[in-house]
Amino acid sequence: MLHNAFPNLAAKRLMGGPLRFLGIGDDNSLAAMYLRLLDAGHEVRVFVAEASSADTLQGLLPRVTDWEAELPWVRTAGANGIILFETAHMGGVQDRLRRDGYNVIGGSAFGDRLEADRSFGQACMREAGMQTAVVREFDDFRAAARFIENEPGRYVFKLNGSQFASGRNYVGELDDGADVKALLLREATLWKAPEKPSFVLMQHLVGVEVGVGAYFNGERFMDAVCIDWEHKRFFNGDLGELTGEMGTLVSYRGSRPLFEATLARMAGPLAASGYVGYINLNTIVNDGGIWPLEFTCRFGYPGFAILDALHAEGWDVLFARMIRRETAFATDDGFAIGVVLTVPPFPYRERYAELSRGLPILFRGELSAAERRHLHFDEVELRDGQLVTSGMAGYIMVVTGCGADVEAARAAAYGLAGRVVIPNIRYRTDIGRRFIERDRAVMRRLGLWPG
Repeated sequence: MLHNAFPNLAAKRLMGGPLRFLGIGDDNSLAAMYLRLLDAGHEVRVFVAEASSADTLQGLLPRVTDWEAELPWVRTAGANGIILFETAHMGGVQDRLRRDGYNVIGGSAFGDRLEADRSFGQACMREAGMQTAVVREFDDFRAAARFIENEPGRYVFKLNGSQFASGRNYVGELDDGADVKALLLREATLWKAPEKPSFVLMQHLVGVEVGVGAYFNGERFMDAVCIDWEHKRFFNGDLGELTGEMGTLVSYRGSRPLFEATLARMAGPLAASGYVGYINLNTIVNDGGIWPLEFTCRFGYPGFAILDALHAEGWDVLFARMIRRETAFATDDGFAIGVVLTVPPFPYRERYAELSRGLPILFRGELSAAERRHLHFDEVELRDGQLVTSGMAGYIMVVTGCGADVEAARAAAYGLAGRVVIPNIRYRTDIGRRFIERDRAVMRRLGLWPG
């Protein structure tokens, strides 16, 4: 299963010694990555902006309270100092730090706008030669409702900006748009912010939802290009709230047709902006072609953890090659499945301290070292030698499994998930099933998947 196109060189050998990483984010969402870097023998310090996430990975990761005060620590590491950004709202800061000579991996101001300003993102897609769905931008909920009255249809409502949770968006169900119209009128009565809202109505598209992602080294895309099928809703069968992501099927094979038709065309604008990091493009594919929807211009969570399961080399090697403007990175054949394990009140935050924070995390039987590497912790704390739930919402960990085919990856992931014991644990049990039952055949018919 291992893909051996490139030698598995350690980052210490590449860079002449250990690396020094400063992680900067809101809620420690790259915690599992930081643990990998520590395990590989590198130095790591992490800044977490959200007070409600102060206990995430407490006792497991070195933490700092002022990331700017740590810049001399990064600077003294020279070429081996790297700053990792988790978010897509500090691109201007990243650009400034790059101008000051730091190695920064995360995104750029251009990347922030690609993700947060949906109309701008769609315009960039068109400029790159991609076809796009019809998108209308609004700053008034009632005006948008009147638009639907005049042009009935099925629409998707999406707020602009990185501050809004995925659950605020809505995928319309009715062909005349009556449900979206009713939602807009409700939003009009609830909006209390002094500034006007900013949102889009996008033409609804029917087809296979599939994403493509790659690592950009500041000049070009690296060789490792992934393809993914996300499961965004809370319940099996794609029912319930949009949570961001409850689990995903990924592979580093078979992605090239989709990549070349879409994301590869963004290389020029990304290079011009100084972008360095991971970027993903979500699409709908159907008989009408490929329809790009939106960019993720940062390390997606849980996406990065699931991709980790298919890496033949560590994150340290990837980052060392990225800052050296190299393109090689070795990945495994086959598929990985990632399953998000949660506790109440996820996907909400209210009463988390009362309901679930501090619950013990236990396992059925002794886990092997290989099995433990498929546990990617997030809202977890080590308290008096016991792992317990922490953080702000109940997004506890991602469990992954790999296999030569999707069925084997599902069996591995769910076999391991079943060994995690947390009171009131909840997760979807159908990750990857849609690909087996429908998506694979459709993509093959469209020439976007081998076989």
